[in-house]
Amino acid sequence: MSDPNSSPSRNPTGPSDPKRRQAAGLPGSDVSEIRFRVRARTFDTRLTRDVSGRYLVYQPPDYDPARRWPLLLFLHGAGERGDELERVAIHGPLRFIRETGTDLPFVIVAPQVPEDRVWSVQFLDAVLDEVLREHAIDEDRIYVTGISMGGFGTWQLALEFPHRFAAIVPICGGGTFPGACGLRHLPIWAFHGARDTVVPVSHTEEFVERLRECSGRIRYTRYEDAGHDAWTRTYADPALYTWLLRHRRGHPGAVDDLHAT
Repeated sequence: MSDPNSSPSRNPTGPSDPKRRQAAGLPGSDVSEIRFRVRARTFDTRLTRDVSGRYLVYQPPDYDPARRWPLLLFLHGAGERGDELERVAIHGPLRFIRETGTDLPFVIVAPQVPEDRVWSVQFLDAVLDEVLREHAIDEDRIYVTGISMGGFGTWQLALEFPHRFAAIVPICGGGTFPGACGLRHLPIWAFHGARDTVVPVSHTEEFVERLRECSGRIRYTRYEDAGHDAWTRTYADPALYTWLLRHRRGHPGAVDDLHAT
């Protein structure tokens, strides 16, 4: 009879049996010996890279560098890529200012990516650092918005730096949403056209559903009659800019009806 207090014997045909390991094409070392040689290591290094680019910048008529101003970062869509910088003003807040003559109380920055590129968080991080160096910006009132490819970039940038912004407005975008709950503290107003055949509306609604499940500060407007262009009427509505200015980083204002459509 075996002693119930004794340690169980090693299974002679278990994974540490040299013959079985040899038959499986594994090294002949005993498992306990391999475990003894495995070590956990850490490393600390610094990565540097050169980043360059161009952007349009709008300053309100009463801009005064002695005070700090809200920053609105606008990310264009795929159609505005290239080397003609004025193209970034075809849509978005800069178009609203040009067509209506309305002044907005933001510093507005609209960078451009080359023809064969998409938005990257490294590039946008560098743009933000440059803008903060060169302009009088209130770092607690930085807002991001973008359309189509820029909508994807807006979600991606917020997911990478979830505590850098006061609010975001992604329009007809999308992305990888499993980490969406990391944005539940951030005021978000998302827009999409129900008839969009370029970026299906499900790309936004997956984010919205996930954020609602974790009590995120999400507002969603779905235009039932709109296709891919969900941005023209959005940026033409002064209520959008009023909504943005409600929010400060760490001190969000009311998001209104969280299930608004």
